[in-house]
Amino acid sequence: MTTPTTSTDYKVADLSLAEWGRKEIAIAETEMPGLMALREEYAGQKPLAGARIAGCLHMTIQTAVLIETLVELGAEVRWSSCNIFSTQDHAAAAMAAAGIPVFAWKGETEEEYWWCVEQTITGPGGWHPNMLLDDGGDLTAVMHEKHRDLLAEVRGLSEETTTGVHRLYEMERAGTLAVPAFNVNDSVTKSKFDNLYGCRESLLDGIKRATDVMIAGKVAVVCGYGDVGKGCAQSLRGEGARVLITEIDPICALQAAMEGYEVTTMEEAAPVGDLFVTATG
Repeated sequence: MTTPTTSTDYKVADLSLAEWGRKEIAIAETEMPGLMALREEYAGQKPLAGARIAGCLHMTIQTAVLIETLVELGAEVRWSSCNIFSTQDHAAAAMAAAGIPVFAWKGETEEEYWWCVEQTITGPGGWHPNMLLDDGGDLTAVMHEKHRDLLAEVRGLSEETTTGVHRLYEMERAGTLAVPAFNVNDSVTKSKFDNLYGCRESLLDGIKRATDVMIAGKVAVVCGYGDVGKGCAQSLRGEGARVLITEIDPICALQAAMEGYEVTTMEEAAPVGDLFVTATG
């Protein structure tokens, strides 16, 4: 746990939520043994000393465990969320209370979102990042389009999701990618585990929290049958939904058919679907 400070270098929804966030972080730590093992193995060694990391990743309880691991290993971080709705305000509050510069709250406007991203690029005392941890490519894009002069200090970046990886490949083809980029998304432990099993668990939880609808008997349309789509389709079918799959890749479409799903087009699925899940990257 990071030592609390009186810093005001943050912007969150409600700092009073920090205690609640800290309790959930403690629970999450028991579910993230890899990061906790790193803390134990490198305790006191600070292998990331000198790393200045700008992060643009969903500001959730689990991300808080990652952030505090980076800090314990010696890194300096500044953080924003990569989605205007994904921040868990109690997680952000816990990070701010621990003295970590975080700029994130649920329900940001688009203007506020880009302001938060900008705050991770410049800090007190002329602070600028030398590493980027991105999800979706927005931080990478801002650095290349508005702060290209700062890229000389950046040793590399990591990108977590399919959309961001596609943007990186586009930049590489155009010759505009100025720093080495690490494709986290296509790591086997990401694509074959987080994408499949993580989404299989989180999809239904998200749908029920947001809508409180009964899944059984509904017609669920899953757009895309990659690893994320496979997990989503499994969870919906397990709850009793009739699952339709739309997919442009013939191999993935054939996989869906062989698993017993009805493969169709969006034109045919749209009039009959009750629930629609996009899993296209």
